[in-house]
Amino acid sequence: MAVACQALAGIFFESADQSNAFEESNVSGSSSTCISVKAVDHIAIAVWSIEEALVLFQDVLGGEFLMGGDDERLGIRTVQLRLPPGVKIELLQPIRDDSFLHRFLRHRGPGVHHLTIIVSDLEAALEQFRALGFETIGTDLSSPTWRETFLRPKSTFGVLLQVVDTTLRWDQPIEGITLEDVLRGHVQWWEDRPRLRSPADLRKEDGENGGPSENS
Repeated sequence: MAVACQALAGIFFESADQSNAFEESNVSGSSSTCISVKAVDHIAIAVWSIEEALVLFQDVLGGEFLMGGDDERLGIRTVQLRLPPGVKIELLQPIRDDSFLHRFLRHRGPGVHHLTIIVSDLEAALEQFRALGFETIGTDLSSPTWRETFLRPKSTFGVLLQVVDTTLRWDQPIEGITLEDVLRGHVQWWEDRPRLRSPADLRKEDGENGGPSENS
């Protein structure tokens, strides 16, 4: 899915000290062959409350809801919006105190978290990055529908870059998934796609929490 993996928790704070970000870069030159970039997919913004952020990004700026859901493994909730004329924003909110995003917000406060770029061939891009001295981390080629790597902010001028190739479309709403469902915690990410939780899952979660959710 279109969010940073937990293995990268240790590098989210690298851009906090920009004084030596460029000096420590190991980039060793240029190449006549550019990586085949298909799209800048989205800008991810870390927030404490997606609902509060929607006042700006949806109500004021006219963002159209595309998709979202909870990633239980990472402890985050995401909402993707498309702003006119087509720029995508991904709002990231922690849903657990032990999530990497909760630590990021405590340390840095709300703000831009990462930029996601879609390329034609991630393995070819990895070879090019390494040849030029860009350090990659969190590379995951296990899913045929979403393969990803990250470039350390120290070699990318302070910006965490997520570079992916994907066989799925990420510019269209997911049928049956509403913003209200996401905000109520009724949607979860599953195999690179959001899906509604089953009634049994919701009842089980309510029982573990001591009763029905106030948003149910």
